[in-house]
Amino acid sequence: MKNIKSWKQIFLLMAFLSTFLFSNVFAQEIQDLLRIPDSTHVQVITTIDKSKNIGRIVKIGEVDIVFKAEFGTIIIPIAKIKEIKEIPASSIKDGVYWFPNPNATRLYFSPTARMLKQGEGYFADYYLFFPAFAYGITNNITIGGGMSLIPNASLDEQMFYFTPKIGLKATKTFNIAAGALVVKIPNWDDENGDAPLVGILYGVGTAGTPDASFTFGLGYGFVDGEFAKKPMVVIGGERRISRRTAFVTENWVMPGVGDPIISYGLRFFGEKMSVDLALINTLSDDIIFPGVPYIDFVINF
Repeated sequence: MKNIKSWKQIFLLMAFLSTFLFSNVFAQEIQDLLRIPDSTHVQVITTIDKSKNIGRIVKIGEVDIVFKAEFGTIIIPIAKIKEIKEIPASSIKDGVYWFPNPNATRLYFSPTARMLKQGEGYFADYYLFFPAFAYGITNNITIGGGMSLIPNASLDEQMFYFTPKIGLKATKTFNIAAGALVVKIPNWDDENGDAPLVGILYGVGTAGTPDASFTFGLGYGFVDGEFAKKPMVVIGGERRISRRTAFVTENWVMPGVGDPIISYGLRFFGEKMSVDLALINTLSDDIIFPGVPYIDFVINF
């Protein structure tokens, strides 16, 4: 009994110390974010009771701040602040915060030229059976990959893919990047044969803002190191039509394929998650109305 009691005391002490240390670190992070912004930015302050206030800090005291919001000036105790975000004033429309597009680095299947920032990442799932991830190693280097989850298939019968990407130029309205999609495809016809490596080596440019952009890319397909003689072309774009919705299109012109492949649909998103519902079709006499359904979802972290 004494041993059990001792272990309980040790556990409670460790829990107390962990909570104390975490609280101190968290409080210091909040202190570091306390500042009076310039006129081009506003702040979104979330308190521990989950209420959000949009405005600007106008005075910083030892235990509280003076915050000028749209409805008036309020006093907020620093100890009750959970999160502080500083955002461009243009992100506030009719008094409502329009959070950034959480999936600005991709159209549907194809990447844009925008990069994840260092430490940012996402988990994505295409058609449920093709999960993937990506992570920003630096502001200019992203790595990603995944594997298929085809039902009733062994590990040797699954596809594995790798998606490195390098940012070459970045401004507020124009980005250039290069990368690759490398896929190891199982050799279903010959169990003893080597699985071929196929993929695309590409360059891509994106012009515009995260709410309205145009993307153009060129990519050379390859199979086991042998590259295609002609590039494939990707043309796409995105237009935000409401706070949580955007129209997205992605279109391919491939060498050896007579008719362009087109796609069009809607992206529904919150601050950390997006869902794409689209249709895929071809520009030909055999067009399928309204198109082949496409679905994916992305969770950012």
